[in-house]
Amino acid sequence: MKFDALITARLKRRYKRFLADVELDDGEIITVHCPNTGAMTGCAEPGSPVWLSRSERTTRKYQHTWELVETTQGIACVHSAKANRVVREAFEAGVIPGFEAYPRILPEVRYGRNSRADLLLEGDRDRVFVEVKSVTLCQESGRGAFPDAVSVRGTKHIRELQAIRDLNTRAVLFFCILHAGIRSVSVAGNIDPVYREALCKAMVAGVEVVAWQADISPSGITLARALPFSLDP
Repeated sequence: MKFDALITARLKRRYKRFLADVELDDGEIITVHCPNTGAMTGCAEPGSPVWLSRSERTTRKYQHTWELVETTQGIACVHSAKANRVVREAFEAGVIPGFEAYPRILPEVRYGRNSRADLLLEGDRDRVFVEVKSVTLCQESGRGAFPDAVSVRGTKHIRELQAIRDLNTRAVLFFCILHAGIRSVSVAGNIDPVYREALCKAMVAGVEVVAWQADISPSGITLARALPFSLDP
């Protein structure tokens, strides 16, 4: 995934979940859209270098969107929706082992009870429902964790994946690591024990968990390598 030319700035503060104030290189302070509903622990420190995209749509209240941040542990992408695009491009390029037999890829497919799978991979004999989760919480020694806040929606997705799985249907929870400092991934059971319990049951029932890290720069984001996943740190 390529970025158009991004604008550099420094973070002043993030507030009201979807807003942030930043200082541009010329000293102007503007309000930008923050496309992340999580706690953003470690990714929203005042004074951090950030990168912004700009929309030319005149109907938008805030023209700029916060895309990247330089943390003390490396660069991270805070635009969590970008994970879907990055993972889809990797599937399309055939770089993820075990999924080569699914030439058809569809986004946002309805399934379960009022849910939408981020991706549906279709082959000649079976199909794969994929839920993509962006991981940016980087703890000590490069331990990545998800979620970074209680996620009722995330737990619902896990249970839907478990319910949809059958002999002709695979179900995959795909952790897309959008933080350069992360070296392994586990569930943040201390933050959301209900999510951990749901994932434990789903894995026993056959839901697959995949974790891949992306290479991130102001030029773009590319899924690059598999990382080890464990239920607990």
